[in-house]
Amino acid sequence: MQPRSLVTGGAGFLGSHLCEYLLNKGHYVIAMDNLITGNIGNIEHLQGENFRFIKHDVTDYIFIAGAVDYVWHFASPASPLDYLQLPIHTLKVGAMGTHKALGLAMEKSASFLLASTSEVYGDPLQHPQEESYWGNVNPVGPRGVYDEAKRFAEAMTMAYHRYQKVNTHIVRIFNTYGPRMRPSDGRAIPTFIPQALRNEPLTIFGDGSQTRSFCYVEDLIEGIYRLMMSDYHDPVNIGNPHEMTIKEMAQMVIKLSGSQSSLVAEPLPVNDPKVRQPNTTLAKKLLNWEAKVPIEDGLKRTIDYYKKLFAE
Repeated sequence: MQPRSLVTGGAGFLGSHLCEYLLNKGHYVIAMDNLITGNIGNIEHLQGENFRFIKHDVTDYIFIAGAVDYVWHFASPASPLDYLQLPIHTLKVGAMGTHKALGLAMEKSASFLLASTSEVYGDPLQHPQEESYWGNVNPVGPRGVYDEAKRFAEAMTMAYHRYQKVNTHIVRIFNTYGPRMRPSDGRAIPTFIPQALRNEPLTIFGDGSQTRSFCYVEDLIEGIYRLMMSDYHDPVNIGNPHEMTIKEMAQMVIKLSGSQSSLVAEPLPVNDPKVRQPNTTLAKKLLNWEAKVPIEDGLKRTIDYYKKLFAE
C-alpha cells in the first residue's frame, strides 16, 4: 500500500522540501498550510496525482478523509521576525495546532513527528547543546512566545505517546538554510544574500561574535525522515555541528557572491542566544546520520536560488 503523509506547514521552507522528499520516496502527500508565512509557489511544482494541497489553519479541527500513515507537524512561524509579529498565533499553533495534529494521528493510528527547535535551549549555559539539557529560557521575554510554544508542544507530544500510545517523534532543528527561504525571513542567511547581491551593507547584530551552526536543508530533511522511521521517541538534535560566528558567515556570503558589500552593526536583540551548536552524537548513533553538505557548497546553491528569484 502507498504510504499517505500529512505535512502541516507544507507550503513553508522546510515543509515544502519535506513534501518533495516524501513524493520521491513514493508517498501520497497532503500539504496543509494557512499561508500566513508559507508560499504556494514553494509547492506548485509538486502538483500531481500523488499530491494534494489543503488551505487550513491547524489550530482548527483537522479532517482528512481516508487513511493517514504519517503526520509531520511543521506548522509554525519560525523566524524571529515572524513570531514577533505573530505572537498569539505562534503560541496557538504550538499549543492548539499540536493538539489537533496529535488528535488526528491518534484517530488514524498514524506515526507523528513534531518539528521542534534548538530554541527550546534558549540562551544556553551548556555548549554544545545535547538533548538532556533542559535549557535557559526567558518565558516572558519577546522570544518566549516561540520558545515556550515549542517546549509546550514537546510536552504534549510526549503526553500523547505515554498516555495515548501514539507513535511519536521529536526533532530539535538547528539553524537550517537553503532555497525557498523568504528574502524577508529575517534570519541571517536570507538577509545577508539579498543584501550582498544588491551590494548593500550586510546587517549584523552586536559585534557579530554570536555563533550559529548552519545545516543545509537537504541534509536536515534526510535526518528527519530517518527519525520518523525509527522507534525512538525522545527528542533528537538534527543540525550541523560546524560552528561559526555571524560575522564569519556574513564575510563568506560576500566572498561567494562576489559582492562589494561591507558590514554594518545594529543593537543585539533581547535574549538573542550567544552560542548555538548541536551535539549530534545521538543522531549519529541512532540514525547513522550526519550533515554532509559543506557550508560553501550549500551557500553557493542558495545564492544561485536568490539570483534566479530576483531575475524573475
